[in-house]
Amino acid sequence: MLVADTTPTRTTALPYDREIEDVGNVIAFEHVNLTVPDQEFAALFYVTGLGGTRDPYVDFGTRNMWVNFGDQQFHLPKGRPQRWRGELGLVVPSLAQLEERLALIARPMKDTEFGWERQPDRVVVRCPWGNRFTCHEPGAVPGMSLGIAWADTQVAPGSAAPIARFYRRVLGAPARVEDGLAEIAMGCCQRLRFRETTGAIAPYDGHHIAIYVSGFSAPHAWLAARGLVSEESDQHQYRFQALVDPDSGALAAELEHEVRSLHHAMYNRHLVNRNSAQGFGNFRRGREAFVP
Repeated sequence: MLVADTTPTRTTALPYDREIEDVGNVIAFEHVNLTVPDQEFAALFYVTGLGGTRDPYVDFGTRNMWVNFGDQQFHLPKGRPQRWRGELGLVVPSLAQLEERLALIARPMKDTEFGWERQPDRVVVRCPWGNRFTCHEPGAVPGMSLGIAWADTQVAPGSAAPIARFYRRVLGAPARVEDGLAEIAMGCCQRLRFRETTGAIAPYDGHHIAIYVSGFSAPHAWLAARGLVSEESDQHQYRFQALVDPDSGALAAELEHEVRSLHHAMYNRHLVNRNSAQGFGNFRRGREAFVP
C-alpha cells in the first residue's frame, strides 16, 4: 500500500533570485532603428562585418534595410546618421570569427569612424558613424546565442529611479535601480539600461526601438491621458517618446518606443539567419543556416 509522504516541504532559503525569472508585460524588444546616410556602408558593416542577415522577405530597395540578428533586427532607413547615446550589446557565435570579418572591411572603412578593440571577454566595435557595439559570445547572456541582448543609454544624474518607476508602473516591466543604473527586463533575456552620467549627453536625434507587449491598452490609456502618445500608428501599434516620472510628471529621458500588440502581423515572425562563418571560400552544403 502506498503511503502519502507527509514530510514537510523544505522552506529554508535557497541561493536563487526569483525576480530574475519575471518576464513582465514587455514580451520582446524586437528592433533598433538607426538612420544611416549610406546603404552600401551599412550593408558592409551590419552584414559583412557584424554577420547579420539582410531580411529576404521585406525589401525597401536602397532606401531602407532590415538586418536580422537572431530574433531581433536593425532597421536602417536612409537619412542623416543617428547615434545611440551609449552602447548596444550583441551576442555573436564567435568573437574570433567576428574579428576576421571586421578585418575584411577595415580597408573600405578607413575614412570613417569604424574600428574595434578586442578585450578579454568581448569585442567593442564602432560603426562607420560612431555607434558603439559590445559583442559577447554565447554564455554571456543566458538564453541567447545570437541577438541584441541589451541597449545601454546615458541619462542625466537622478534619472535612473524615475525611469525605473515609469517602466514598472506604466509598462508593467520588472525594473531595478542600483548605483545610478536602471535596468529594465525585456522578455526573458533582454535588457534596457539607463546609466546616469555627469558627462555631456548628445541631444536626442530620433532613433527608436520596437517592443511587443501583452497588455496593450492600459499603457496606452495612461500615456494618452497625459498627452504622451506621439503616434497612433494603427490598430496594433502606437508610439511614445517621453519617459516621465509617474509621481511628478517630470521628463526623465527620451527614447521613442514603437509599441506593438501581440495581434501585430509581425509578432513572433521567423527571422532568417545565415551561418556567418561560411562564405565562398569555405562553403559546405547544408551549413548555410545559423543553428543556435
